[in-house]
Amino acid sequence: MKLIKFAMNFSRDEDGAVTVDWVVLTAAIVGLGIAVLASVSGGTTGLANKISSNLTAMEVSTY
Repeated sequence: MKLIKFAMNFSRDEDGAVTVDWVVLTAAIVGLGIAVLASVSGGTTGLANKISSNLTAMEVSTY
């Protein structure tokens, strides 16, 4: 009898469902962040190389 009561209470309990929702949402946010980082990294590397070459080519004048 206790096992049936335990099973009924367990099936009605919704505390874990919120945790699963947060885990899924967090995983989605992390996945989107990685996707954005992967798509933008090529452009930022190219821009950093252009800035570096321009700064290297500049002359510093002394008085």
